[in-house]
Amino acid sequence: MRWRNQYGGMKSEEAKRLKQLGDENKRLKELVADLSLDNKMLKYISEGNW
Repeated sequence: MRWRNQYGGMKSEEAKRLKQLGDENKRLKELVADLSLDNKMLKYISEGNW
């Protein structure tokens, strides 16, 4: 039932594309989180806090 509510009006190609976009979004969020952490570490080190 949940699947039908989410994907009911979509063609199979559209549902596959939506899944691909979700996977890509997850990957990009992880990348941004990693870069944010790297940025914070570099700022911390550059301020002489190590």
